[in-house]
Amino acid sequence: MKYCPFCKKPIEQYWTYCRNCNKPLITNLDNELNIRDSHDEASFYTNNFEEDYYDINILDDEVVERELSELEDQLAESERLGKNMGDLLLKKASLFYKKRDFSNALKNLELALENFLDEKELLNIAICHNELGLIHEETGFFDQAIYHFDRALIILEDLEDNKKKIQVLNNLGNVYYLINDLKNSYKYYQKALNLTEKENLELDAIKTSSNLVEILMSLKDYDRVTKILKNNLEFFTKANDVYGVIQTRIKYGKLYYYLGDEYYDQSYQSFTNALELVDTIKNEISIFIKKKLEWESFLYLGKLNLLWDNDSEAEHCLLNSLEAIRTFGIRENIKEGMVLETIAKFYSLKGEDIKAIDYYNYSKEIYQKFGDKLKIAEMKYEIAKIFQNYIQNEQKAIQYYEEALEILESLNNLEKAAEIRNNLGDIYISKELFDLALTNFMIAKKFYVELEDEYNKNLVLGKINSLKETEPNNFSP
Repeated sequence: MKYCPFCKKPIEQYWTYCRNCNKPLITNLDNELNIRDSHDEASFYTNNFEEDYYDINILDDEVVERELSELEDQLAESERLGKNMGDLLLKKASLFYKKRDFSNALKNLELALENFLDEKELLNIAICHNELGLIHEETGFFDQAIYHFDRALIILEDLEDNKKKIQVLNNLGNVYYLINDLKNSYKYYQKALNLTEKENLELDAIKTSSNLVEILMSLKDYDRVTKILKNNLEFFTKANDVYGVIQTRIKYGKLYYYLGDEYYDQSYQSFTNALELVDTIKNEISIFIKKKLEWESFLYLGKLNLLWDNDSEAEHCLLNSLEAIRTFGIRENIKEGMVLETIAKFYSLKGEDIKAIDYYNYSKEIYQKFGDKLKIAEMKYEIAKIFQNYIQNEQKAIQYYEEALEILESLNNLEKAAEIRNNLGDIYISKELFDLALTNFMIAKKFYVELEDEYNKNLVLGKINSLKETEPNNFSP
């Protein structure tokens, strides 16, 4: 039986906070794998050694430094006696992770992995690979994260450890979601969900389905999302799991937002309710947990107020979202790009073109750090439209359109590439560069044919025919 270190009452292994005193629980690795919720990069449903699950005072307490000092003594003694040091190095890595000292956590995990490899301790090797994957994901090295999760998965399959396989499959789903590979993300979440059903693991099924919701919303499978969220809310409410309830309320808010204007009031209510729940537990959680729970609600409340032309409230919510991300993020966070992009749209709608361009550029810089080529192209496209339609700087518009076009065509994103070709054609007509205009219209038409978009194909065809009829002598033979 485990006991809460604060109130000393019995607790369950899977609790992340004490149901008796509501304090976040301190855990170490002890053969537990970490799992993090997609999109939010953290799960409040499982034990983890990240700082997100500890009270902020505990992080700053002398206890962590004392434990590190004691571990150093134990490591020195183990080295002197020639003992395996893997377990001690694993614990040391967890302490550095609590301090958000990722470089030292990484170094100690790698040393632990070497020790376990020497001893052929397969389970601990898998644990090290999983933890290394989580750190690389946190710091934006997604390829490295996938490599380590894959290594962990291979070992766990050999060990037939389905419980931990579920966790690693979720982690793979998370990282593929972050790089916008929805096909692979869905595949790994669904594999995890199938295993939870096979092993009859209700809690794991709940948290996996919660992860899967993000993909299903992207795929617009709203019926399945609704069923999952209803089931999850009932589970967390019955278990009196406030973290789970908050996360589910946030997902409900996103669902209603994507369902459209008839559901915007319900979306607003869900996000507001989530923030109210966070406020009720603010004295029991760290500032990092609080901000992680708040950022997305503020973002979507900002979007809703933007749609309702509540400019001051929209700006307030969006800046709160940005502040929240910058509080819990150790460095640039891909979520920051999302918020900066929405702020850029806000300023664009207000007619503050220079501010909008600045924020689109800030957002683009974040996406560049995370290698999200599609979002980079989209930011360039938005900047180009501002230069074309509002600032009326055609040369700048052409520059940004062509930079975006190069990326989009390399990604075979024909829809947006066709739009840009169409826009470039319009600009070249205004500059009386008819050959270039025709070339772009012809390529746009080709793309629309491939997309089977008859409406836009006919619009561009009309421009081509009109151009040929009115300026027959201006084209090269």
